[in-house]
Amino acid sequence: MTTQHKAGFVNIVGNPNVGKSTLMNDLVGERVSIITSKAQTTRHRILGIVNTPEYQIVFSDTPGVLKPNYKLQESMLNFSEGALTDADILIYVTDVVEDPTKNADFLAKVAKEKVPVMLIINKIDLVKNQDDLNALVDRWHEILPNAEIFPCSAKEHFNVSNIMARIVELLPESEPYFGKDALTDKPARFFVTEIIREKILTTYDKEVPYSTEVLVEKFDEKDGAIHIMAVIYVERDSQKGIIIGKGGTKIKHVGIEARKDIETFFGKRVYLELFVKVEPNWRNRENKLRQFGYIE
Repeated sequence: MTTQHKAGFVNIVGNPNVGKSTLMNDLVGERVSIITSKAQTTRHRILGIVNTPEYQIVFSDTPGVLKPNYKLQESMLNFSEGALTDADILIYVTDVVEDPTKNADFLAKVAKEKVPVMLIINKIDLVKNQDDLNALVDRWHEILPNAEIFPCSAKEHFNVSNIMARIVELLPESEPYFGKDALTDKPARFFVTEIIREKILTTYDKEVPYSTEVLVEKFDEKDGAIHIMAVIYVERDSQKGIIIGKGGTKIKHVGIEARKDIETFFGKRVYLELFVKVEPNWRNRENKLRQFGYIE
């Protein structure tokens, strides 16, 4: 008897900065989601697809759950809540330092889920002794009694293979949802914007990175090279000055670092041009959020 092909949507949710993107990149095996030490680095739902002859897993990494302060964050919360409704398997990621009662209303929705829920307690490399970890596992059993709990360290790749094996066991029988050569549902320019945004997050301080958005205006591929023109949008003139830096030093640094990663990602030579434009209050303007892909 031949075994049926399995396929399903595995959605990863949780609060900001618990390691959702690190875990997804480890499970998918490609750097699909950007990872930095700053909270709120994932702003969209990002799909990463794992294919074998027997199964297809469609992973979805979502923005961290947070109380929205402006329209951009409302759309980010919508991506996270949408992940609860269309999952075949739900992965809730927490870590050993966050308060388990944080965002109790979102957790209450997770507790009502009918699909299998896997609770991942990440960063266990930070735990000093086993008793502390056992107490944390017991606490989470009370909060999400139906969830299977997996202590893990995504950064150290500890227990990730067991998580993957359990996901494969839980997958429903189904034909594949995407072509078997697909790695993600996002277009090439999406990853260019994510890489540039990551470099902005690691180059500048304080609130400036959260006021920026990147739009690729030109992505021209020919003769084994890619010519990219991208615009960094900011909300104020003062931020434009900070992004450019004295004598253009800062933006030059961002361009050099982003180009290296983009070349690695596509395996081709890249010619990258960056521009900075002021777009006042874009985080609260629906037409801009639509243009940047936050509103369908």
